[in-house]
Amino acid sequence: MEREIREFIGYLHNTRKSSSNTEVSYQRDLRKMAAYMNVQGIKSITEITEADLQGYLDYMESESFAFSTISRSVASIRAMFQFFYKEGRIETNPAERLKSPRVEKRTPEILSVEEVDRLLAQPKLDTPKGLRDRAMLELLYATGMRVSELLHLQTTDVNLPLGYVICNENGKERIIPIGSLSQMALREYLGRARGVFVKDEKETALFTNCSGKPMSRQGFWKVLKGYADGAGIKRDITPHTLRHSFAVHMLQNGADVRSVQEMLGHSDISTTQVYLSMDTVKMRDVYMKAHPRH
Repeated sequence: MEREIREFIGYLHNTRKSSSNTEVSYQRDLRKMAAYMNVQGIKSITEITEADLQGYLDYMESESFAFSTISRSVASIRAMFQFFYKEGRIETNPAERLKSPRVEKRTPEILSVEEVDRLLAQPKLDTPKGLRDRAMLELLYATGMRVSELLHLQTTDVNLPLGYVICNENGKERIIPIGSLSQMALREYLGRARGVFVKDEKETALFTNCSGKPMSRQGFWKVLKGYADGAGIKRDITPHTLRHSFAVHMLQNGADVRSVQEMLGHSDISTTQVYLSMDTVKMRDVYMKAHPRH
């Protein structure tokens, strides 16, 4: 996608006579979008759909990007796709109906520790599917990684003897420690379940579907939704809810912000600091439940 971005920037420079600041801003926004799409396995602008672009905006919102940053990215994306549509390079314009998010931001949905325990207790451990699902859920909550990162893990990214996983994001590598429960869940999945699904020795994906192919986001979403219903969690939780819950629970139990920032892979600590305010929410809930004259 880099070639298309350079072509569009060349159009801005030569035809639109844009300022250098504008060109730098557009290029930065579009490269971030391209990096996200690359992680999703999308290499060309001709493959990008409206749903893919909306998924990128949802990702930016979930990562607490500033409203101004997301709005500017929407403008950059719309401009590039409009250019290629007019040039006849794409048949439809997936960015035509793309809209900036609302200014107001909702407080991230957080599960209580008790709700997490109920959720993680749902998979049935007498089946390969249950062992796989428990390993996925345990690892997601143990590390706070994004679901896309979880599903891109390879078997070689897991080091059980030393207790860590290697997470690769947009060419950046970070090492995240994992605790004894997630280590045990992974060990049992690798030893007793993965081989039931995977018959192709060339398949290196850590988590696969029942056909032995890499697990999809949609597949994992269905898994999570089913277990959330089984756990009696009535709220509309998403895979990112476990990431939010990981961050808040770590901070509430004494972890420092810098360490949580590193584990989450946030480039800006202000993104991580959003979770500090969740302590205030917890304190208010405790107050409302316990104070006799609330």
